[in-house]
Amino acid sequence: MREIFTGLPWWVKWIAVPVIALVVFGGLIASVVGFVIGLLFKVLVFAALVGGLIYVVRKFTSSSSSRGDW
Repeated sequence: MREIFTGLPWWVKWIAVPVIALVVFGGLIASVVGFVIGLLFKVLVFAALVGGLIYVVRKFTSSSSSRGDW
């Protein structure tokens, strides 16, 4: 592989080849990045909802136990 790139100008190695790779694999890269960002967002929403649920349950159980039994 190095022998192929040895005789080529610098702009072919550092500009043309990456641009061609982005054109060919751009859709795949975008879908993978979108999937990862969507997954991270869902994990953050899940953590926030579970944390909020735990907060609400502890707040109501501590206030109901302080009132005494009915």
